[in-house]
Amino acid sequence: MSDSDDDVPTLSAHTLAALQEFYNETRTGPDHSAGPADQFAVGAMEEDWGMSQFWYSDETATQLAQEAILEAGEGGRIACVSAPSVYQKLKQGVVDGSDRVSSVVLEYDRRFAAYGEDFIFYDYNEPLSLPSGVAPHSFDIVLADPPYLSEECLNKVAKTIKYLTKGKVLLCTGAIMENVAKDLLNVQMCSFLPKHNRNLSNEFRCFVNYPSRLLRSETAV
Repeated sequence: MSDSDDDVPTLSAHTLAALQEFYNETRTGPDHSAGPADQFAVGAMEEDWGMSQFWYSDETATQLAQEAILEAGEGGRIACVSAPSVYQKLKQGVVDGSDRVSSVVLEYDRRFAAYGEDFIFYDYNEPLSLPSGVAPHSFDIVLADPPYLSEECLNKVAKTIKYLTKGKVLLCTGAIMENVAKDLLNVQMCSFLPKHNRNLSNEFRCFVNYPSRLLRSETAV
């Protein structure tokens, strides 16, 4: 990623209109009832490996969405930082309790601007460069998946997480980042093993800073 706006991937107005038309057709087609489940279908956008995008499997996205809903609580707010497949699962309406929370997605990929006001452009190189409407400590839980396995990337994303969260953090990253994650965010590794649609060479894990009931912290009794 570059700090230059010239390098930020953008979609033309025509392409965005076509994408929205696709969503609308999916929602109202003969075999579908209108609703958010179809509008935010997982897989509607292809992952871009050049932007270090790797979508979770449907089962993992569902499990993480369930965890976020449980911990956010009734009327809670969820921030998905570089985790669009979880955001999409929250919007599908198929996860129990998803209608009782609100969520946003923070992404560098401007294709996700198709999600309207729920989309917040995010460049981890500028971790606190957020819209004025995004108040500090305004999300009940922050679920983050840093795009790169590096201390530099996690350090910057951690600043964003700390700004957004009221306290709870659910971090998804490589197991090799365990010590750095613990130092930065005071999180513990969970027993839950997240999976992706593509096989990744690095061992991937989840970390939380609260006693998780669904993911089970490995240090929990």
